[in-house]
Amino acid sequence: MTARAAKAGTAAPGGKLPTITILAFAGAALPTTGLLLALGVYLPRFYAGHIGLSLIAVGLAFTSVRLIDILFDPIIGAVMDRTTTGFGRYRPWMVIGAPVLMGSIYMLFNPPAAAGQGYLIFWLLVLYAGVSILVLAHAAWGAALASDYHERSRIYGWMHAVGVAGSVVLLLLPKLSGGAIDPGRGQSMGAVGWVLIAATPISILLAILIAPEKMSVDSTRERFGLKDYWDMIARPSMRRLILADLALALGPGTTTAIYIFFFHDAKGFSVAATSLLLIPYIGAGIIGAPAWARIAQKYGKHRTLMGATICYAVAQSALMAVPKGLLIPTAVGMFCVGFVASAFILLVRAMVADVADEVRLEQGKERLGLLYAMVTSTQKVGTAISVGIIFPILAAVGYNASDSAVNTEQAIFGLEMCYLFAPIVFVLVGGACFFGYGLNAERHAEIRRALDIRDAQGMESSIVEQVTGSQTLPDIAVEPKRG
Repeated sequence: MTARAAKAGTAAPGGKLPTITILAFAGAALPTTGLLLALGVYLPRFYAGHIGLSLIAVGLAFTSVRLIDILFDPIIGAVMDRTTTGFGRYRPWMVIGAPVLMGSIYMLFNPPAAAGQGYLIFWLLVLYAGVSILVLAHAAWGAALASDYHERSRIYGWMHAVGVAGSVVLLLLPKLSGGAIDPGRGQSMGAVGWVLIAATPISILLAILIAPEKMSVDSTRERFGLKDYWDMIARPSMRRLILADLALALGPGTTTAIYIFFFHDAKGFSVAATSLLLIPYIGAGIIGAPAWARIAQKYGKHRTLMGATICYAVAQSALMAVPKGLLIPTAVGMFCVGFVASAFILLVRAMVADVADEVRLEQGKERLGLLYAMVTSTQKVGTAISVGIIFPILAAVGYNASDSAVNTEQAIFGLEMCYLFAPIVFVLVGGACFFGYGLNAERHAEIRRALDIRDAQGMESSIVEQVTGSQTLPDIAVEPKRG
């Protein structure tokens, strides 16, 4: 092992990181979180209602791209885990992903008049490649920032909260721009794209300059085959996380693509009001994410997540019971749903980091990028299924997405049914995945103690090797429990 490798492989500290460091690191989530909001809520409607593509064409475009993009994540995740540079393991990928994202945003948000389904599919593929690179690198880098079970909840809580703040800014653009930029209007999408493009290099540069990155001492140079990939999926703890993440993505995801349709046509709000209602829903994550992180520090991540799924079912039911056209009660209901939903992604991501420690202890291999690729893939599957199924169902019941359409009562009823049942069912299934989950705080503390001993021994061996030319300290053997 070289001196550079020894230095780069120093384990991340287990203590608390300065808040300013976490905030700078979390800022890299601003462009991708805001973009995913625009992709889920505004872009499908933009291409269906403003550009003039059919609902089925838009649904097929988003579904096919998501399914193709799923194959990209495991590949890039495995390559990330094998990356070793003086600049870091994940920093170079942040630099690579930024221009890919910026170029594709411009093309998608400023389409030519003759843009069709093929144009949408191609640039969605490029854009999702950029998103995958940035999201995977950022998530894996976050796990490497701290090794402590509870500190990881804090880091991912702030990552989610800062990303949510970016989404809130996007929703406040009509107010901030004096009405000149409104994401709900097709004419404003070009300007929305420029806002996202400008935020990308600034936020990523701050993270790269301020946040540290330290790589583990374990080798990642060996080949990675399909059997190794299956071994990761077959792990009991990871299998639970994958299934839960898919269900938790499908729940809120079934409402995202039809959000404007539902609140405009079924609840009777104007397009401007529907955008305003997203502010309490998404903004609740600024408070909710750190709050859920603190709750998880007391009760454990998996127990907290199970409780959050029950709270979500209650909050979603209460929101649906609010009478048509009542803005303030609906805004309160949206805040409650958003507060609860903010727990899902951050707690799953924090638990994946714990699984990565378990894998590294057993196998001596860094698999952060690959493990995060699995859960980002489930998010994409959830989004693909929700758009690809719900849009054709809406078309089948006669719902017309055109800006000037007047829909029948039957079509509106079908829209309401799509928005009501799926979220609660899927989210409760996600929570049920964690009955009997074994990788809790106590178990993770055992894993970290064994890893710290082995990492310290590896550092000593490196020093001995540099001085004497031979490695005299043996590797530590630990038999971890699986759970």
